[in-house]
Amino acid sequence: MNEYPQPVPENRSVRSARFFTVLQRWRSLLRRYWWILPGCALLAMAVHLLILWNSPPAYASQGRMIVNVKIQVQTGANYIEEFSNFLGTQVALMQSATVLNRAADRVHATRPDLMPVPVKVSVGVTPKTTIFNLRAVGSDPAYVQAYLDAVMEEFINLKKEMRTRSSDVTLAGITEEVARLEKELKGYEEELLQFQATNSIVFLQEQGNVAGNYLAQLNQQLAMLQSELNLLEMLNLEQNLERQQASGVITGVRPVPPGQQRSPVDVLRADSDYLKVKQEIQMLKAEEQQLSEFLRPKHPKMIALREEIQRKEKLLDIVREQSVEQIENRKKSLALQIENLQKEIKQWEARALEASSKMAQYQKIRANITRVQNLYDRLLQTMQAVGVDKDITPESVAILERASEAEPDRLSLSISLTLAGMVGLMLGVGLLLLVDRFDDRMNTFVELQDHFEEPVLGQIPRERSSRNHDLPLLRPDDDRHAFAEAYRNVRSSLLFMQPTNGDARPSLLLVTSSIPNDGKSLTTANLAITLALGGSRVLLVDADLRKGVVHRRFKLENTAGFSEVLQQKAKWNDVVQPTSIPNLWVITSGSPTQKSSELFLQPLTRTVLQEMAAQYDYVVLDTPPVMAADDVTTLAPLTHGVIFVIRAQHTSARVARAALDLLYQRNVHVLGLVFNAVNPRTGEYYYYSRYKDYYHRPSRARA
Repeated sequence: MNEYPQPVPENRSVRSARFFTVLQRWRSLLRRYWWILPGCALLAMAVHLLILWNSPPAYASQGRMIVNVKIQVQTGANYIEEFSNFLGTQVALMQSATVLNRAADRVHATRPDLMPVPVKVSVGVTPKTTIFNLRAVGSDPAYVQAYLDAVMEEFINLKKEMRTRSSDVTLAGITEEVARLEKELKGYEEELLQFQATNSIVFLQEQGNVAGNYLAQLNQQLAMLQSELNLLEMLNLEQNLERQQASGVITGVRPVPPGQQRSPVDVLRADSDYLKVKQEIQMLKAEEQQLSEFLRPKHPKMIALREEIQRKEKLLDIVREQSVEQIENRKKSLALQIENLQKEIKQWEARALEASSKMAQYQKIRANITRVQNLYDRLLQTMQAVGVDKDITPESVAILERASEAEPDRLSLSISLTLAGMVGLMLGVGLLLLVDRFDDRMNTFVELQDHFEEPVLGQIPRERSSRNHDLPLLRPDDDRHAFAEAYRNVRSSLLFMQPTNGDARPSLLLVTSSIPNDGKSLTTANLAITLALGGSRVLLVDADLRKGVVHRRFKLENTAGFSEVLQQKAKWNDVVQPTSIPNLWVITSGSPTQKSSELFLQPLTRTVLQEMAAQYDYVVLDTPPVMAADDVTTLAPLTHGVIFVIRAQHTSARVARAALDLLYQRNVHVLGLVFNAVNPRTGEYYYYSRYKDYYHRPSRARA
């Protein structure tokens, strides 16, 4: 039995998270580019005002038309318009080029003193009515009013011409059809006259009736003879004689005409011999049986009686043969009579069929004449009605109000500005959509999961710092509870990470990002502090030999550092500096150098890193961004794993993916992602930060 796969139930939480993600992305987009919408709207309105400023002043005139009330006159045919789309058709016709051009010609002919100006005509329909509102806008008020009147007049004239044209075309078609029917009617009438000249309708009807009656009698006689012949063939001699004696039908006796009765004498003469002899034989046998009880077989009476019985039996055989012969003769006679009747029936059927065919032809001709005559009469009436209806039917649309005096088009200005502002807003929304399409910076955790398959070790909330000052590092008693808890979450992800390929827990960690300003150095320092506060011995190494900043964040001396160690100017144990955080030591970057990539390639680098990992629980390396220098792709294969930092609303997904691909090409083990500077007000992170801060509230505020 085939089992169909069950549909996967819809995860409503995922759908809700995606909805809030899209909402938050648009909120962020509007916060950054809010000026695009009002700017586009104002620009569109300014352009429109500039166009209006350079255009001549506009004047508007208004007029109204209404669907005319009709008196229904039953004249047989009416001019009917298609009313399912009537209003829309009339509006399109009023604004058609034909009506507008004819209106311009009409104004030129009736008012030659007016100079033609461009006029814009708009037509609307009052809701739930059949009233058309016409509005004309132009630069010359007198011309606008005259033009709108001309539009309404020419529309009515065009409708009249259309109706007249339709009536004329209809009349021409009906006239042509009437002429064809008249010719067809004459042809049928001539055919009827020719038929009547060669056939008598009365004679054909009488002939048909006579033939039908006679055929009925012949069929009745044929049925009787056929029945008698069947009985003679089915019954034996004795049964035939008994039937004949009972019914009076006697073999070998002349036939009796229908309606007469056979004489009893004929019946007795026909079967008396056979039946009498048979009866006598039975009586003699009975007598012989009685005498045999008293007399011997050789007694003279017995002998005489047997001889008489034998004589009677011979006579009976003779009579039987005669009766059989008579029955056979009767059968032959019946067969000949049946054959004769069948021939006669066929002849009369042919006569009846001929008469019926001629009568059917006559009825067909008469029916064609009647049909064509009726159609001819109806078309004559319709032709007369169309001509009358063309003259008496009122126009479907009439003028309700003439064109008003043209006034300055103030309403048009406000409406046009509003429309221009709406067009500008739509253009602004289009620009925002375009910006969103090309902007692949991630705002929320859901977007991060959509772009990357790597595990997310934690989300760091965004913290605002004072101007011209770096964001302070974590402290053991830090009051930024959600901020600290986020780094503790990253620490837990590292501590309880599932080992891969049987390897031990990664302890030599490299922290990097794709581009600068992703918060990579701050994340590295705070992660090292969090690991140290958890009781682990942690060594933080500033491996950014070009622009290291770890010493500035921890306020340490940078006279000798990791650069001097790789240049073999100092030993790494000698450059380790303690910090104010218990269990945390730092190796600064040292003197800047542009040859850091070459220093990382030397075997000494691997040896130094292995020695550091042997003496400390965790060694955390702060490195340059992947896309800024080749240092990371050279140093990362020497570590146990890489932590990749992505900053919300800053890091491009395409750039971050390219940086990760560079690491994967070097067989680097990427432990996971850290989503930095996440807006705490985003959909999924809002609840996380809210409940993370629960135990940091004062005791009286707890529920």
